[in-house]
Amino acid sequence: MKVQGLDTKKCDYCSGTGYFQLVLGGSETCSCCGGSGKKKD
Repeated sequence: MKVQGLDTKKCDYCSGTGYFQLVLGGSETCSCCGGSGKKKD
């Protein structure tokens, strides 16, 4: 799945989703990319 118009370099930690699925339910914003899903250079 490719999002058009955005940089295609995905964050390694959250695989480009911008958040983590928590084991106990819910989700948490990825602290590495700040929820953007993109790598910070």
